Amino acid sequence: MRHHLLLVFFVLLGSIQVPRNALAQDGAMRAGDQPYDEEALAALPGQSFVFYDDGEALFGEDGAYSYTYSAANGGGTAWGSYRVAQDGQVCVTFVNGMSRCDQYVTNRDRTVVITSDGQRFPVRSSQIP
Repeated sequence: MRHHLLLVFFVLLGSIQVPRNALAQDGAMRAGDQPYDEEALAALPGQSFVFYDDGEALFGEDGAYSYTYSAANGGGTAWGSYRVAQDGQVCVTFVNGMSRCDQYVTNRDRTVVITSDGQRFPVRSSQIP
């Protein structure tokens, strides 16, 4: 009887679906990380984020998105569109069909982008063009 209860428990545990992005990002959160609030997310349109590798993400007023790679990373621009998901993640769908959702946080007055696989990319500067 006891073995049956354990079996039922593990079957039920295995059937619980937890979003993969949530698991990866929870593990990537660090002390001091504060997820972007509604006000910061609403201010994304028109903003530009330059990363330490000189790549630049640009959020258009109309939901357009572009990421321009630095010359050291081959240059070129990836085009797409973005939306803010209900859970506060910023989701981009590129014109090539690829998509991703990232968590934007601040830590010590710096924006950090956390990818779904837990990588952290601090923003060197942000501006409204």
